[in-house]
Amino acid sequence: MTDRVLELDRVRVGARADGMEDAITQAAELLVSAGAVTPEYLGYMLEREKSVSTYMGNFLAIPHGTNEGKDTILSSALSFVRYDQPIDWNGNEVRFVVGIAGKDNGHLEILTKIAIIFSDEDQVQKLLDAPSSEAVYEILSEVNEG
Repeated sequence: MTDRVLELDRVRVGARADGMEDAITQAAELLVSAGAVTPEYLGYMLEREKSVSTYMGNFLAIPHGTNEGKDTILSSALSFVRYDQPIDWNGNEVRFVVGIAGKDNGHLEILTKIAIIFSDEDQVQKLLDAPSSEAVYEILSEVNEG
């Protein structure tokens, strides 16, 4: 059996953030608490955001570290946070922040799976309407299929 990149304990709904940096910090903290990254990974996530926006459209941002931070990644993992109030992400409205840590370039496959889910506006609406972390996790479960 392959390791699942997303676990229920890394899914949050109804979260609040005081802006983009706070949201990135929350995503990183979930990855740290899962044992997927060291605390230093947050700095690489913030550095990535300074060089290129991780806003993807459809209310989604996918913050992740720079190549220089790959040594702080212990295992591939995702964190998922849905915000009740939109976050200003360099002029874009974000309601979903998906933190990604990809060991040995594993983030590319994970990014593809997330992009497929978020390219479907019906799926995005289901994620907005989902009443609980469990419901969100169920919608996102295909990211764990290998």
